[in-house]
Amino acid sequence: MTGTMRAPRSRGMLSGLLLVLLAIWGGLIPFIGPYFNFGFSPNETWVYTADRLVLSILPAVAVGLGGLILLATANRPVAQFGGWLAALGGLWFIVGNTIAALWNMGMGTPLGGEGRRVAEQMSFFEGLGAVMVLLAGLALGRFLVIGVREARRADRERHLADDRAGAGDGGEATAVPAQRKRGHFHLGRQKAGATAGKDRHTTRPRGG
Repeated sequence: MTGTMRAPRSRGMLSGLLLVLLAIWGGLIPFIGPYFNFGFSPNETWVYTADRLVLSILPAVAVGLGGLILLATANRPVAQFGGWLAALGGLWFIVGNTIAALWNMGMGTPLGGEGRRVAEQMSFFEGLGAVMVLLAGLALGRFLVIGVREARRADRERHLADDRAGAGDGGEATAVPAQRKRGHFHLGRQKAGATAGKDRHTTRPRGG
């Protein structure tokens, strides 16, 4: 089964790259959005608040880290961990505002008119998080599936390992009889020498 733990690294590259880009957007847009009058009050650039930390920065870090894991790894369990991490970060983008309201926290009031407010809410939180969860789910699905080539490769590796193990057992089995034969040969020579010596001691020349 160890052969099936590996997957082509390209399997998570696209999803991982997109997740990293979306994480950069989600973590930076609250700080640079006011440059374009796009965001939430206070309408000031590069203003750090606890609300932005909890609702934007931390989930963006989780999604970005999960995307980097998907980009770099070819190990299925590690890739699945990265996918779940990105999915949880995206889920927090979706529900974070609702839960934060229970803690008397929030990002403030959206700027602009009705259409802009919808765009800000979607691109900062709910819509952004939904796309993140979708990409993470696609990556998880791709790493859960074992392709035909991977199954065949795992079978070949297993057969090679069995052949090596069989060859090792066979070598020991053939070495033992050879040692036994050499041992019997030496014992035979010793017995023959002892018999010859006994015959020399017991045989006496006859007098005239």
